[in-house]
Amino acid sequence: MTVSEREARRVAEAARQQEWRKPSFAKELFLGRLRVDLIHPRPEPAGPPTHRGERFLGRLRAFCERIDGAAIEREARIPDAVVTGLRELGAFGMNIPEEYGGLGLDHVHYHRALALAGTASPAVGALLSAHQSIGVPQPLKLFGTEEQRRTFLPRCARGAISAFLLTEPDVGSDPARVATTAVREGDHYVLDGVKLWTTNGVVAELLLVLAAVPGRGITAFVVEAGAPGVTVERRNAFMGLRGIENGVTRLHRVRVPVAHRVGDEGAGLKIALTTLNTGRLALPALCLGAGKWCLKTAREWSAEREQWGRPVGRHEAVGAKLSFIAATVFALEAIVELSGELADEGRHDIRIEAALAKLFGSEMTWRVADELVQIRGGRGYETAASLAARGERGVPAEQMLRDLRGNRIFEGSTEMMRLLIAREAVDAHLKVAGGLIDPHSSFTQKRKSATAAGAFYARWLPTLATGRGHLPLAYGDFHVSRHPNLAAHLRFAERSSRRLARATFMGMSRWQGRLESKQIFLGRVVDIGAELFAMSAACVHAERLRSHEDHGKEAYHLADTFCRQARLRVDDLFHNLWHNADAADAALAGGVLAGDYAWLEEGIHDPSTPGPWIAPPVEGPSSHPDLRRGIG
Repeated sequence: MTVSEREARRVAEAARQQEWRKPSFAKELFLGRLRVDLIHPRPEPAGPPTHRGERFLGRLRAFCERIDGAAIEREARIPDAVVTGLRELGAFGMNIPEEYGGLGLDHVHYHRALALAGTASPAVGALLSAHQSIGVPQPLKLFGTEEQRRTFLPRCARGAISAFLLTEPDVGSDPARVATTAVREGDHYVLDGVKLWTTNGVVAELLLVLAAVPGRGITAFVVEAGAPGVTVERRNAFMGLRGIENGVTRLHRVRVPVAHRVGDEGAGLKIALTTLNTGRLALPALCLGAGKWCLKTAREWSAEREQWGRPVGRHEAVGAKLSFIAATVFALEAIVELSGELADEGRHDIRIEAALAKLFGSEMTWRVADELVQIRGGRGYETAASLAARGERGVPAEQMLRDLRGNRIFEGSTEMMRLLIAREAVDAHLKVAGGLIDPHSSFTQKRKSATAAGAFYARWLPTLATGRGHLPLAYGDFHVSRHPNLAAHLRFAERSSRRLARATFMGMSRWQGRLESKQIFLGRVVDIGAELFAMSAACVHAERLRSHEDHGKEAYHLADTFCRQARLRVDDLFHNLWHNADAADAALAGGVLAGDYAWLEEGIHDPSTPGPWIAPPVEGPSSHPDLRRGIG
């Protein structure tokens, strides 16, 4: 491990929440314990928060019906009138407490609102979620002083749009290399640097900026977007989400009062990561809305379109795709609803659950949209504008595919999410055996770790041999007459949870300190955990719907089918843990990087424009016109 790698690991580790003070279903799952009692039965939602949320959803639904999503896609901009209407609704203060001028919605209704707004226009959903889930409001709610909350939260609730500035042109998932600096000068800090991919940054009034205080570490600041020295140099354009206001922002000698620092010096990365523990749930909520639209479109089209004398949905190949879409959307709804309820209760640590929701939602909804495009055939590949121009329904299936693709990158790419979850999943092992497998540990540290590890594994390993999953009648409350037997799926999940824990232990035993470099192995471990989490959530969701709604039988059928599909994926992942082409892939990748196979690239023309892969840093004041624009 190089010095830079060790520093990156040290910074990331210091930013983690080190303790587990509350129970976590997902943490227990990775340890081989399927604690269904932590998520079932669910309390019935009721009271003022529920009534307030339902009233707001009604107003938002009426407003969304007037949003012209096609115009936003065509013009690559959300009209000012839409933003003004959202302000009047109070949509920018959905999850800001009422005492600070917000609506004070719970997470469940906030997520439902995002799903609804995102189907009217994905860009609108991104605007609202970036403002509230990762922008200024959430960090101030968690870490701000009372003075900061009373200063900024009412503004945010009234519609002062906020943005989150962490990424830099040469800094993505490695926060140890943040180059933006914040130097203390009396009662101010002076900020210098360039931030990339600042969603909402082009129209924001308030910025949450992460910058390195020399000798102290990454620190968070609330910065006025109109302050001298703040320049929006570019408005970025993407393959999807064409209406989002995402840019490049330069800060040159921007003076920020010490009173606008959030938390202590050096606490910025921890603030950002903690904010994402619940803020990350906004993205799967948006995915859920997209998935529901895909299901509706696939169902209506498959019943209408006929081939060879019957609707295409009656043909087995298309029917399998419909089944996958419906079952997956049901499971994602179960995850989003369950995670929102756990966040509202505040009795659970949901850092792994939120990360799994983001991973599962972004990956599976992308597959759902891809299947929709395939079901639609040529019409799926054709744009909505082109379809409408020749007299057919303007179905934006290809746009949905483009829009959803970004979710596998935003707020932590799929690859980084797997590593983040894997680090949390093996936390218990590292606490007792970390010193034993760390090549930099002293002999005394290794001896202490060996003693602690021996005691831990002597108690833990025997629990992985057998459990409730081997009892034929276990989880009997999920087996209802004339309904599919969901108890069998929970028994499978319980057995698989213990199997997963054994596999993780075997990986640690085999690779020891090199386990962290086995990213594909760890990725499969996480993917298994995501499937088991989704199966458990789907079963719990079906049980709730059975008890108080008239869709009980259908819910059980959806959950049963999803679990059957998930079990096949889990079996494949377990097989691939130990039977794979990982070594061959690594060897070939090394040769590709060395240029050994460059001859394979001959015979093409590269249409890329010339220029560096990463723009070199340019210090000093901006030489570009400020593209920041105010709304209203």
